[in-house]
Amino acid sequence: MDPPGPKPWFFDTWALFYDLPLVQRLTYRPVQDAVLGALRRTRPRRVLDVGCGTGLFASRLGRELAGATVVGCDFSHGMLRQAAAHARDAPWVQGNALHLPFRDASFDAVVCTEAFHWFPDQRLALAEFFRVLVPGGRALVALVNPPLAAVSAAMRAASRLVGEPFYWPTRAEMRRQVESVGFHVEAQRWVFRVPAGFLLPPVLTLARRPAPPSGRPAPVGKPGNAGPGHSQG
Repeated sequence: MDPPGPKPWFFDTWALFYDLPLVQRLTYRPVQDAVLGALRRTRPRRVLDVGCGTGLFASRLGRELAGATVVGCDFSHGMLRQAAAHARDAPWVQGNALHLPFRDASFDAVVCTEAFHWFPDQRLALAEFFRVLVPGGRALVALVNPPLAAVSAAMRAASRLVGEPFYWPTRAEMRRQVESVGFHVEAQRWVFRVPAGFLLPPVLTLARRPAPPSGRPAPVGKPGNAGPGHSQG
């Protein structure tokens, strides 16, 4: 049984405000620009956006990554209704980040922008990212990484008090979690964002699923003991 996370109604309601230009410009656009820039250098053919929200970024990826097929996945029906209104012919999939409804080795890249902190078992989500990636594929995860563990713990406690738990790991903890399921971390890049970019900086973690030695089957990610975490939207 999965640990408790935020309620679907929370994201169904947030979907009504998600697309507001000011919200997009201040909250989502800076990290999305950083992810898109990294993807342009690798030119993936199959991309999964986990926690795609209303689909604005997935649609943008489809437009700006020549020849790429982009699939958006979210557990909120409200978010996906908005996504379908933006692009009715795009592949929108309702699913849980802890149990992605895709076959092993289905994608060249998995992206997750400002959603990872909602996943109630972050290591299990990372293991799912690893599983659905081809060997050599990349995961790009962008979210706030507080500078101090005490800040992470305080924010986690406050979110539980209001009934919508989330967890922002520190940059070092994010690296440990990503590496613990088998990824090789290629880079962690600070993304500037106003107004809270200095106090609560977003960080883009870029990680690669290693290719197995010649002649050996590719391993499937294992979450091990679940660390702190928190569900998608």
